[in-house]
Parts: sequence; structure tokens; C-alpha cells
Amino acid sequence: MYDLRMSRGASTVVNTCAGVQPGEQALIIAEHSKTGIAESLAAAVYAAGAEATIVLMTPRELDGQEPPAAIAAAMRASDVFLCAVSRSITHTHAVKEATAAGARGLVLTQFTDEMLVRGGIRADFRAIAPRCRAMAAALAGSDCVTLTTPQGTDLSFSAKGRRGNALYGVVEKGQFSTIPTIEANVSPLEGTANGRIVADASVPYLGIGVLKEPVRCEVRNGFIVSMTGGEQARLLQNDLLSRNDPNVFNIAELGVGMNPCCSFMGFMLEDEGVEGSVHIGIGTSITLGGSVKAACHYDLIMTGATLAADGQTLIENGRLCL
Repeated sequence: MYDLRMSRGASTVVNTCAGVQPGEQALIIAEHSKTGIAESLAAAVYAAGAEATIVLMTPRELDGQEPPAAIAAAMRASDVFLCAVSRSITHTHAVKEATAAGARGLVLTQFTDEMLVRGGIRADFRAIAPRCRAMAAALAGSDCVTLTTPQGTDLSFSAKGRRGNALYGVVEKGQFSTIPTIEANVSPLEGTANGRIVADASVPYLGIGVLKEPVRCEVRNGFIVSMTGGEQARLLQNDLLSRNDPNVFNIAELGVGMNPCCSFMGFMLEDEGVEGSVHIGIGTSITLGGSVKAACHYDLIMTGATLAADGQTLIENGRLCL
């Protein structure tokens, strides 16, 4: 249901982040459970003098599943697309093709009405953008990226030839970003990641959310080869095995959270944005600069990280150094 308090957050999304202009075509993709968010966004689009179209789709069964073909076509034809969905369609061909056609998009996965009122949405996205771009540039093309944490993470990989992605919630033509997370990320060169991942903060998928026990993963030649931990780790592993797709274990991404207004609450785009946190994405990498399309894309989030790229320290004990 539309709530007047959501109007400020909706205005931030439409005006500050998407930069909607008079006369533009804005497509709002939502599910029935997200109609309040869709209506808030549509009101802000209308106030900006643009044309708002809301399309409702059946929730995807899995994160990373393509939207219906008709919606994908509408995304390509739009100036702006805003996705308010419970299951992520971020890592899909639909998003990749829409941005390639010149559309700009924002993804509001797992958004609740409250997330348009408080939390990460209150960040000064434009002010943080230069720092986010600098972090992405430092990661881009690095021969050697190393990641350690006090909990036991000890991972290294090459990002040679890979672009750095600065997702700071503000998009230009042909770009997409998640929101309210602010993050810089890079996709490791396939087959180069080795070591150990210990996620201690959150796995915001499958109802797992904030972790009660660490999830430990051994990584060899770019793939997770074992996963241990408590019940949450078993839930994640069983889901991955059920996909019957070895690429779901691909090390697809290293991302750095940079939003000082985000906090761990079990929702994907809040948890991934927590300033100083690091997440390792597994599965699909095609929207990040990699070459793998898997049955899903999940993120394993950790705290207290020390991150270096070609010898330059980017994070030290969870504190951003740039």
C-alpha cells in the first residue's frame, strides 16, 4: 500500500539516482507484493514529467532467472527501468541487453516499503560516487588481488584484463546499478581464485540472511570445492547442488561495500552495501565483466577484511583506505 513516507525515498531513486527527465519512458517492473513501492516510484516519475508504465510479473522461482520475454523487450525499449522484485533479475541477459541498447536501470531487489523510508536510501549517493569509482579503478586489471579476514578468509585471484565496476546508485545511459548498496566490484579471471572464504556476516538469499555461524568454503582453480558450517551453510550448499550446474560454484565477484547508512538486516542490497564489508559473489558473472552464466548468483559477506590489489592496500581490518 502506498505510504506518504515512501515519497522521499522514491524521489531519491527517480530524480537523484535515475535522473529521470521530462518526456522519458520509465518502465517499473514489480511483483504483486511490491505494488506499494511501484506506485511510489510511478508517482515520482509522473512528478518528474515522464511517462510511467508499471508491469507486474509472477515472481521468479530462482534468483537470476530471466524475466518474461515481453518484459525483457520492454526493458530494451525504455529510457529507464526500475526493478522492484523479490527474486533478483540483476544477473540476467535481460539487464545486459537493455543496458546495451542504451537504457539505464536501477535494481531494488528484496526492497520493503521501509527501505524507501530509512537505511541505505538516505546516503548521499552523488557525494560517495568519486570514492566508489576510485575503488573500482584500483581493482580493475589487477594481476594479484588478495583478501584476508580474522575469521580465516585467505583468498587470492587475478583480475587481469577485467574492468572494475562502480555501483554507486547513480546511472547514465547504458548503465545499471543496484540500490541502496554502494559497492565497487571486479570479476576474477576464471580459474584463478584459490584459497579459503569465511563468510561471517550474511548470505542474504534463501531466507538465510544474517549468519548465526560462519560459512567456510575451500576454493581451488576458480571454484568452491567444499562448504562447511552449520545449518545455514547446509541450506546454501543443498540449494547449489540442486541446480545441477557446476558453474554455480564459480568465483564470480569480489565486491566492497561503501554505503555508511547500510546495516546488516538480512536483505541483499542493504547487507552488501555495509561500509567496509566485502562480499564474494558466486555463480553468474556476465553482468560484471566475466564470462560465466550460471543458474544463480549468491553473495557471501564478511567483515574485518584486509584487501590489497597489486600491493596497494584498499581495506585494512574493515576500514576503507582510499
